[in-house]
Amino acid sequence: MNGGKLPDGGILYEGTEEDDDESVVEVEASRPGVEIDWHVDGLDETGLTGADLIAEFVKRLPNAPGVYRMLNKDGEVMYVGKARSLKKRVSNYAQGRVHSNRLSRMVRDTVHMEFVTTRTEVEALLLEANLIKRLRPRFNVLLRDDKSFPYILITGDSRSPAIYKHRGARARKGDYFGPFASASAVGRTINSLQRAFLLRTCTDSVFESRTRPCLLYQIKRCSGPCTHEISDEGYSGLVREAKDFLSGKSQNVKEAMARAMNEAAEDLDFERAAVFRDRLAGLSHVQSHQGINPAGVEEADVFAIHHEGGLSCIQVFFFRASQNWGNQAYFPKADPQLSAAEVLNSFLAQFYDDKPVPRLILLSEEVEEQDLLATALSEKAGHKVAISVPQRGEKKDLVDHVNSNAREAHGRKLAETASQSRLLAGLAETFQLPYVPRRIEIYDNSHIMGTNAVGGMVVAGPEGFVKGQYRKFNIKSTDITPGDDFGMMREVMTRRFSRLLKEEGKPDRSAVPEDNADAGFPAWPDVILIDGGQGQMTAVRKILDELDITDSVIAIGVAKGVDRDAGRERFFVQGKPDFTLPPRDPVLYFIQRMRDEAHRFAIGSHRARRKKEMVKNPLDEIAGIGPTRKRALLQHFGTAKAVSRAATSDLMAVEGISEAVARLIYNHFHENSGE
Repeated sequence: MNGGKLPDGGILYEGTEEDDDESVVEVEASRPGVEIDWHVDGLDETGLTGADLIAEFVKRLPNAPGVYRMLNKDGEVMYVGKARSLKKRVSNYAQGRVHSNRLSRMVRDTVHMEFVTTRTEVEALLLEANLIKRLRPRFNVLLRDDKSFPYILITGDSRSPAIYKHRGARARKGDYFGPFASASAVGRTINSLQRAFLLRTCTDSVFESRTRPCLLYQIKRCSGPCTHEISDEGYSGLVREAKDFLSGKSQNVKEAMARAMNEAAEDLDFERAAVFRDRLAGLSHVQSHQGINPAGVEEADVFAIHHEGGLSCIQVFFFRASQNWGNQAYFPKADPQLSAAEVLNSFLAQFYDDKPVPRLILLSEEVEEQDLLATALSEKAGHKVAISVPQRGEKKDLVDHVNSNAREAHGRKLAETASQSRLLAGLAETFQLPYVPRRIEIYDNSHIMGTNAVGGMVVAGPEGFVKGQYRKFNIKSTDITPGDDFGMMREVMTRRFSRLLKEEGKPDRSAVPEDNADAGFPAWPDVILIDGGQGQMTAVRKILDELDITDSVIAIGVAKGVDRDAGRERFFVQGKPDFTLPPRDPVLYFIQRMRDEAHRFAIGSHRARRKKEMVKNPLDEIAGIGPTRKRALLQHFGTAKAVSRAATSDLMAVEGISEAVARLIYNHFHENSGE
């Protein structure tokens, strides 16, 4: 019996074993959040692998829907699949019915399988998508660059609701509108909605503490509810109009504004008419930046796939309230031999695993499990979901438009990938590397006179910068002299590679790594670039020697040129004299771009840490002083400095501060006092 807890600690579904002699476990897959028990019986000690092992499993499998996992000798899940009949589906592998060399390798490498039955095929589909997203098996179609989409939130828990950008769990009371394709799309929309509806965007604490209107009121971006420049009833009307606009009633809202503007003009109230004119301009600005806005599509996601040259690009457009709320391009990892429809079919279930589902999904390709997917998504969403491939009319034009965007994004990605591959090959040739690097790590430090020091690590690979692999290192050592860049780099290198050795072990550099999609993105860098000269490189090499990984990583130092001029950098590689590259060498530009990205990331991390330190309150350092007592102290004394000067008797006058707590606070600020 193998438990269903995932490597990241996540738990999926609950399973109940019905028969000790069965080799599968039935689960209630419609109940997320509880444990799943994968079960196989008596085959671990047979010594069988590959098709022979799978054939033995087939003998014990039922003709029931479910999900299966194929594992290699290291216990890694290589593939997750679902089936209407586990017995029939898995028997295909035992009989060699696979359509690519890649899946043949998967069957050959299988040393273990695990199964779980579900009540229906719909539940199996949902469970399969959940597992693929969590486990990321190397032989499945994988949704990459998957992150939550931003929404617009109009709050519902204050006297005067605010409008915010929101991402993540919907824990706060209010109305959520979205998804939007990007944070910038939300920002532009909120900016225009401020002009149209004059809703506040300030935090609740700022709102409650205002004694006079802020600058946004002066420039006509807010109606000033904080100081009652507008009545509560009037502000509620603005909120209602904003919700109507975001809910698809934009035409009604615009017509009402136009009527109000004309009435004000007829009454010779030109100032009031100008307010409505500006609000109408704000609404027009929202819609003008949304591109295509089909009148016949109120709520839909439109998917189109372009599949060519071993690369798939899936473009998705979001339409809500008859408005275009942006688009996003995805490049899923998939076997090049799969068809466009197969890639799109696998992609869709994963895409909606953690996202709200619209009532209509339009596709550029017929997918094999279209009806099953529609049923599964309908159950998940709690409302009917239709999936179709339009053949004519406005919806067909819409899909064609999305398809053209997919083709363009596909072309750009291929060009970028080819360019990146050439640059990596050029880097290997320039520095005489034994093979073309697949992972490059670039390091830089940032601080001001040694304070709030941060080390930054950025990562580049065959597809450009891999931002999910970036890391920052808050310099913790108290032995480092402020401003000692060498000491900071020693700490960063020690922490980075000590942890890498512990988690991944020492890499095998005896063979050139295979250049194929199955290999995945490596955890160990082939090359590290250090922003610094000979001194930095000496510090780095000492750490690599101490950890016995000098032969595992190639370290290159990049020193700024004379007068810190870009283009005159000197390069330091162990065993070679330092050298420069021609000013217009593409490899030089490539290294400069990587170094600049590391510099940008390190500075950003340093500024974030410095900002956090600047707003830190001395009261936060006192054990036992939580938010409530802190608020009471500040309201009573005004500032933390005044608290530090207060006597214990004065501190005890504050509500919630006992004699013991008062003495604790006093002693914190008067360490040498005998009081």
